[in-house]
Amino acid sequence: MDLDLKDVLEFLQTVARSIGAEVTSPWFYLQLGLVLSGAGIAFAASAAVRARIDLTSLAMGWPGPLRQLLRVLLESVTTVVFVILMRIARTGMLLWTWPSRSYLLAVALKLALAWIVIRLITSVIRSHFIVQTVSIAAWLVAALSIIGQLDNVVDALDSVSVVLGGLRLTPLLVIKLGVLLLGVLWLTNVASNFVESRITRSTDLTPSIQVLLIKMVRMGLMILGIAIAISAVGINLSALAIFSGAAGVGIGLGLQRIVANFVAGIILLADKSVKPGDLVTIGDSSGRISAMNTRYISVAAGDGREFLIPNEDLVTQKVTNWTYTDKNTLVKVNFGTNYDANPRVVCKLATDIAAEMPRTLKSKAPNCLLTEFTEAGMKFSLTTWIADPSYMDSVKSEVMLALWEAFKREGIRVPYPVRELRVRGGALPVETTVEVPTG
Repeated sequence: MDLDLKDVLEFLQTVARSIGAEVTSPWFYLQLGLVLSGAGIAFAASAAVRARIDLTSLAMGWPGPLRQLLRVLLESVTTVVFVILMRIARTGMLLWTWPSRSYLLAVALKLALAWIVIRLITSVIRSHFIVQTVSIAAWLVAALSIIGQLDNVVDALDSVSVVLGGLRLTPLLVIKLGVLLLGVLWLTNVASNFVESRITRSTDLTPSIQVLLIKMVRMGLMILGIAIAISAVGINLSALAIFSGAAGVGIGLGLQRIVANFVAGIILLADKSVKPGDLVTIGDSSGRISAMNTRYISVAAGDGREFLIPNEDLVTQKVTNWTYTDKNTLVKVNFGTNYDANPRVVCKLATDIAAEMPRTLKSKAPNCLLTEFTEAGMKFSLTTWIADPSYMDSVKSEVMLALWEAFKREGIRVPYPVRELRVRGGALPVETTVEVPTG
């Protein structure tokens, strides 16, 4: 570790002397009082402004950029009022006394003004976390620059280092890399969202190919952005060879399933065996594929649940895809009648009922077969085709309800088991009691 304590101590001593010189001056307390008074007035004024101004009605019909500007200014109305008050106080102090005696007012004015400018610039970012992070970091840099300590802080952060192989790590290098990575990842996210919108609008690509292209673009832009950020801070990529070797060992030992799921996801997107919107059955889980990710697919069951199934399971296990080549689905209804019914009449009645269902395909006629003679009665199998497999259960229920009503109307009985209990000879056992004397 390379640590230059002399430079750090000199920097701290310089800051301490500057603060001591300001605090001992009576003008410091006058400026501090003006700053605190301005802050209190700004908070009170902002509360009154927000209570009286309705942003929706005020900006109705305005262009988008002007509405965004008004929204940011209304959110920062406290700071705006504070800037106006500090500007007035600073002007008055300059007219009344020496400029050096209003230094604190100038610093407060510049800091508040810098915050407003930063909020206006970051208003184009939609992520609240990124906005807060970028705003605070930029404001700290602006504050150090305003008070004239930015170069000293940079030198102090660069004076502490840890050397790993051929790589020299310093707090300044880590901060620069973090800021660049944050900016690069945001830019890659914006670019990938733009490319995704273009790909999803293309009607020549199947859904699985669209998902595959989107994933490849996102991954490629992310890798490229990270490489650019690392090179921009002066890190030689060859110095990371030892880390890449360790990462390879980690992938080989601890990340086998993650890599397997990633490769399986690429295979699924390439062979188009499943795609978003397909109705699938995987083990005990059934539903429609709502999303395909690099590690898993999301299957919506239709009752509010979503099954997150690893991609590897879809490659290695049996998968029933109800809409792989054709969405037309056969609905099968099994029922029975007693031997008093005419089986031809029953089949004609069942096919007519199935044909009248609104969701059945008119191009494929329903069919009813007598499948078995049993001790309880005759068994039938009614089949009909529908265009969407997601309605399979509801269509089956509607057909069975219609069959029940038709059987009641035509006097056709559905067999059910009847049990009789006969007692032959002897007498039923009689319960006896034994009195036990007490006392």
